[in-house]
Amino acid sequence: MAEIVHAKEVVNNSAGGERGIFGAKPNLEARFIEDHARLEEYAMACRTMGLSIALTSGSFDLIHVGHAKYLEAAKAYADVLIVGVDSDTKVRQRKGEDRPVVPEGERVQMLAHLRSVDIITLKNPDEPKWDLIKRIRPDTLIVTDETYDDNTLEGLSEYCGRLISLEPQATTSTSAQIRRLQVGWTSKIIDPVEEILLKHNAPEELRREIGRLLLGRKDGQE
Repeated sequence: MAEIVHAKEVVNNSAGGERGIFGAKPNLEARFIEDHARLEEYAMACRTMGLSIALTSGSFDLIHVGHAKYLEAAKAYADVLIVGVDSDTKVRQRKGEDRPVVPEGERVQMLAHLRSVDIITLKNPDEPKWDLIKRIRPDTLIVTDETYDDNTLEGLSEYCGRLISLEPQATTSTSAQIRRLQVGWTSKIIDPVEEILLKHNAPEELRREIGRLLLGRKDGQE
């Protein structure tokens, strides 16, 4: 039997309302709802109070100004903004073993500190397709231009009141930030090491092995 979440609990979550999802503080214990069934109850309680709900998702790795502006824009479409965060496992499956840079617990905490974010949950790869969207059935589903093709968007429209596709909110991106870090690492560490190895006539196989270690590559990976 589902737990009943009263509207008053959603607002207050403790005496004085300072720890609720609408409080001025990060209130991670209130904003982070990992159980999707409980989150569904929260969404129903919000609607009981006449509040509209927007839902968006992403990995939010190495949070930057583009993320903050995107979430602020998403919040403008509803009274309550719910953010689904891809779990570490889900991010690794989509973007490779080197991602995410920031673990899920820290990514969730960072989002709790953004004033535009009301509720945060995790999305795992073993969940049914579009599970969170189907559970919440948001008044507004917020996506980015590159997230889904037109056919997918048409399918998603069945589970939300309206669908808003937002353009990137900044010229930077997490991938661009990582590339800048890699360029700095190459110029300050890898290139000088390679120069020393060449100076001392190190065998090519030794140079390749040291290069793999510095770049974090596995055997056979180029």
